[in-house]
Amino acid sequence: MTTLLIHSPHSTDHITPPGHPEQVARYAAALAGAQGLDLLHRDAPLGRDEDILRAHPARYLARVRAASPSAGWTQLDGDTYLSPGSVTAALHAVGGACAAVDAVLAGEATNAFLAARPPGHHAEAETAMGFCIFGTVSIAALRALNHHNLARVAIVDFDVHHGNGTQDLLWNEPRAVFCSSHQMPLYPGSGSPSETGAHGQIVNVPLREGTGGGPMREAYETRIFPRIAAWQPELILISAGFDAHEADPLAGLDWQTEDYAWLTRRICDLADAHCAGRVVSCLEGGYDLPALTASVAAHLGVLQERGR
Repeated sequence: MTTLLIHSPHSTDHITPPGHPEQVARYAAALAGAQGLDLLHRDAPLGRDEDILRAHPARYLARVRAASPSAGWTQLDGDTYLSPGSVTAALHAVGGACAAVDAVLAGEATNAFLAARPPGHHAEAETAMGFCIFGTVSIAALRALNHHNLARVAIVDFDVHHGNGTQDLLWNEPRAVFCSSHQMPLYPGSGSPSETGAHGQIVNVPLREGTGGGPMREAYETRIFPRIAAWQPELILISAGFDAHEADPLAGLDWQTEDYAWLTRRICDLADAHCAGRVVSCLEGGYDLPALTASVAAHLGVLQERGR
């Protein structure tokens, strides 16, 4: 089998105000990380309402659609904007994540990466925030559980910011283990180890600013990877944020590009041991464009190697 790269040209229709870090150029920078790799390419389909409604109530979906402007921008929160093409872009991101789950579970690819924007892991049940509109990875996990009838999935979120939206959407979901590493203190202010979910299925691992890749690797080996191994997931999903990189302007964990390759290898080791290598990864943060390209290249390089 192979590695599937799902990309959404509609990502460039989500236009943020000048100077906003979640900019159109992130899409091209992420795709540049795939250059030279032998991947199966597909366009992301439009997401289905039925998939979104597994995570968000109908009133929230209706409110987002109603807020879509005919020109300029609508501001959903302090840093989350809608332009005329934003809702369509977000729907394609959801559709791409669900299509990736479908393809991997059907055996069409061993693993998959979704290159799409806007990101999703800060979107709570009825709150757009942190550049995020819909909880893309949570929606993909619920598709695996409810449409494909899996019993156990795991989500690893290595974005530098806590995935508060994923935590909120899956707080009461006993079939999904959610593990997040993140810088603390930092936006959005959640992610304490005491936040463990309704069923003890959430693992939060805060990291201190400036600590680099060494403490991260130790935290994963001692706290996150053992929890996932004990869970024996049938599918592993990744919220792949690359903003812990030392070059990123929004945070300060000071990871190196190789740290992303290491994380990806170890996640794939767990997938090989427990779920036939099945991994679905979705782009989240990463706001220094050259660092984003390099980090995606490292991540995809490992996925391609393990997808053969």
